[in-house]
Amino acid sequence: MTETAYLSLLGDRVRAWRSENGMTRKELSAASGVSERYLAQLEAGEGNISVLLLRKVARAMGVTVESLVREEQPQQKCIALLGLRGAGKSTLGAKLAEFLKTPFVELDLEVEKEAGAELSEVFAMYGQDAFRRFERRALERVLAQNDRSVIATGGGLVTDAGTYRMLLERCTCVWLKTSPEEHMARVIAQGDMRPFKGRSAALDEIRQLLADRDRLYSRADLVLDTSGKTARASLTQLLSLVKT
Repeated sequence: MTETAYLSLLGDRVRAWRSENGMTRKELSAASGVSERYLAQLEAGEGNISVLLLRKVARAMGVTVESLVREEQPQQKCIALLGLRGAGKSTLGAKLAEFLKTPFVELDLEVEKEAGAELSEVFAMYGQDAFRRFERRALERVLAQNDRSVIATGGGLVTDAGTYRMLLERCTCVWLKTSPEEHMARVIAQGDMRPFKGRSAALDEIRQLLADRDRLYSRADLVLDTSGKTARASLTQLLSLVKT
């Protein structure tokens, strides 16, 4: 890496940290004892900062000097797709992972590995609380094993505060939303009415689930409405969102 590119990367990191933490250049100057003019030069990629000055800036930011001066770009986060069954998480997730050349993970399948049983059996034998514990362990394992991946999550993961918080912190989360009618049509087309099997008011239940979870799904970093769109059109839009 050239000196110019290196200084530019260093400046980008300082500027990005300030933006993420809502700190002005003046505030960072006061906290670090480094002049605003010097910080402006640093962020513009024109810095010629000494080790001691850089150490002061890093301490004021609460990060290590190493995190500022390393030459490689930070690893991109995993991408997690959220939404009810029928939102397109598996279809779009697999295509997105293929395009990005990253592993694709169906979290429900990882839960089955964790529990040593199919999902229906996990619920029947252990109940929902135990299922959520298996789900959290499965997610922890997936994130530990994959620096980059596309994860299709279960529709109810967002109802577990701890697991959802982990997902939000560690991944770029995208809510794939669509209308209740399209959810229903897609589930029927898949030949699988889980978790609505045997329920006469399935569409009303989907509407209620969406209403109940709207606030939770809305916490995702990005939202993509797939209503009335082909899989190809949705994928194009999804790629544009995650690369922005």
